Amino acid sequence: MTKLLITRRSAALAAVAALAAPSLARADNLAKARAAGELLIATELHFAPFDFTEGGRQVGMNSELFAEVGKALNLRIRFQDLPWPGVLPGLEAGRYDLVAGPATITRARMERYRFCAPIADATVALLKRASDASITKPEDINGKTVGCAQATAQLAQLQNFVRDKGLNVQIREYQSFSETYADLAAGRIVAVANSLPNIAYVAQQRRVFAVVQPPFGAKVYFGYLGRKDAESAPLLDAVDGVIDAMRGDGRLAALQTKWFGQAFEVPARITQANA
Repeated sequence: MTKLLITRRSAALAAVAALAAPSLARADNLAKARAAGELLIATELHFAPFDFTEGGRQVGMNSELFAEVGKALNLRIRFQDLPWPGVLPGLEAGRYDLVAGPATITRARMERYRFCAPIADATVALLKRASDASITKPEDINGKTVGCAQATAQLAQLQNFVRDKGLNVQIREYQSFSETYADLAAGRIVAVANSLPNIAYVAQQRRVFAVVQPPFGAKVYFGYLGRKDAESAPLLDAVDGVIDAMRGDGRLAALQTKWFGQAFEVPARITQANA
């Protein structure tokens, strides 16, 4: 009799588990994150001032902004550091919930991914050595070697600029922007093409560098992104809500001022990208 009861109880538990498994599989990403108690976010810790390391720990605008997201959604935030070329493929494979690069919002990316509310200006400009008097405007890179990171929107805009202006420029691609700055300091390249907030921060921290004005890229913005599917929508809606609140009460502008030295006016949403 006891064996029969145990068998029946085991069968009942198995039936409950079988019913629960499909329910969990059908859960959206926000529900799954709440069940796990955390958000897993991919980033690249070589993209100051958004994400970098200082004294062996992660610092930058991303970690501070997502601390607000975690507080609002009652979730732990766990970052995964990856080389940028592998970040978006990993998102498509479902290895994490969001990408916090952040990424430049472009037409091609908007077709493939869903972006959260923009968080900063991403217009591309050039960084040079402050002592280099030969470069006073973007077109002065003609006949020279310029660095940029692989698989980035900044690289695409640099390539477009060189092509549209008919310039003879050797573009050297790197795995990260940290490597471009090292080669720029060493004189192996004459400039680095990156978004204005990034290079303005680098020039502020390292006076051997200077920003070349004006920016040459199209007016674009940075945003976090996720998969463009029904399962991802509730999570992205929730993150949008937090960013909207931060933009409205001044916390977003305060973070921009802290990390970029100035606040940027950003639209609530991007419906059509400029690049």
